[in-house]
Amino acid sequence: MFIDELDALGKTRGMSVVGGHDEREQTLNALLVEMDGFSSNSGVIVMAATNRPETLDPALLRPGRFDRHVLVDRPDVKGREQILKVHVAKVKLDESVSLEAVARITSGFVGADLANLVNEAALLAARKAKPAVTMDEFNEGVERVTAGLEKKQRVMHVDEKQRVAYHESAHALVAYSLPNTDPVHKVSIIPRGLAALGYTMQRPEGDRYLMTQSELESRVQVLLAGTAAEEIIFGDVSTGAQNDLERATELARSMVMDYGMSRLGKVNFRESRRAAFLAGGDEFPRERSHSERTSREIDEEIARIVDQSLRRVRDILQTRRKALVALADRLIEKEVIDTEELRTTVEANSPSALLVPGTADATLRRTTDEKAASAEGKIAEGG
Repeated sequence: MFIDELDALGKTRGMSVVGGHDEREQTLNALLVEMDGFSSNSGVIVMAATNRPETLDPALLRPGRFDRHVLVDRPDVKGREQILKVHVAKVKLDESVSLEAVARITSGFVGADLANLVNEAALLAARKAKPAVTMDEFNEGVERVTAGLEKKQRVMHVDEKQRVAYHESAHALVAYSLPNTDPVHKVSIIPRGLAALGYTMQRPEGDRYLMTQSELESRVQVLLAGTAAEEIIFGDVSTGAQNDLERATELARSMVMDYGMSRLGKVNFRESRRAAFLAGGDEFPRERSHSERTSREIDEEIARIVDQSLRRVRDILQTRRKALVALADRLIEKEVIDTEELRTTVEANSPSALLVPGTADATLRRTTDEKAASAEGKIAEGG
């Protein structure tokens, strides 16, 4: 017996309105009784699937019921390559197409995403009247799946286009300058999807399962680069950084509350609903287990991480302002810049001291760290 979407039936009991009569609980009680009633020689195996195991009633997960848990996670590189082989069986591929290369540029994709990617690539090849699907279609398909369709008919005002160009150039420049960041694959100011006026695409070199504190800090700084560039160049900021600020703040919050990567120590301040339910704990785990004072300190620490990252980003952009302007001008002219053009433009417009191999990131980081430490010292002294 297979039960799909078990969470619709097996949610934790006692969460209904007081005094109400919840039919779902009666059905769950009946299921629990029946699962205990199966004899060992009945030949019945009960399986179920859910995307929200943390909401299941602890009684469902006890020995004798659903006591074996199988995680179906996102596929790795080898898994994605095998899934792609299934979906391209009815698609004519060019000899230059490498499914291994496609698998490497689709980190984080699940089976449905890969099926959609193959379909998009085939449609693009058909529109171009190509006899077979090439790597160009797969690259364009990845962008369509991740960023949305191009909106070439959306005409931006000259001022807006210039602002977007500086915004995206700053993301790419800071990502290029900092260590522990994914390589920049493409920078574009062609609107895509519902709201994106431009995007900077970074592709990881492989599947990652852990992230260090320095990597998270670099991600926060890359996200803050766009609004910092607008502030430096135009003396004013726009609403285009809303998503960047949201993601940067959430990363900083996770560093403080989940990973113990702050001055508050190696403490986790966020209770896990998943752990509470799977451990058979309270049916109503508390959302917060710390005091108001600690909450205030958490907010202050999040603000400190974001402010410190902003100072480092401003130093990078000021040091490489010439490269920032050159990248923005190039984007306004071509609308799309790839990895090689980004590298060439940055190196041609950077101070010679930053062009020594292996020293750019270290020198830049040491300089910004010293400035940040000096600024924090002045604040601590009341300066």
